[in-house]
Amino acid sequence: MVSGEVSVVNESGLHLRPAGVLTQTCIKYKSNIYLYNGERKIVAKSVLNVMAAGVKQGAHLRVECEGPDEAEALEAVIEAISSGLGEGKEYSSQDRLY
Repeated sequence: MVSGEVSVVNESGLHLRPAGVLTQTCIKYKSNIYLYNGERKIVAKSVLNVMAAGVKQGAHLRVECEGPDEAEALEAVIEAISSGLGEGKEYSSQDRLY
């Protein structure tokens, strides 16, 4: 299992569109991928779970991946979230929280 941290940069948080982009990124990997928003555990491969979590801009998420491609999955998910999931301006790797 590997984990890392990242901040949500999207102005509207993880609403439908960015949640969909995140989910599409996650389903490319065999590993189980979870997001932790405080104590709340979110299954990242479910767009409904991501949206229902109500993740707002500035939220600090812990990303946890476990499986055969966990390292690649972790990097891809952190990159996707830190880059804004296709919305707004591009953010640098310094927006990440490792």
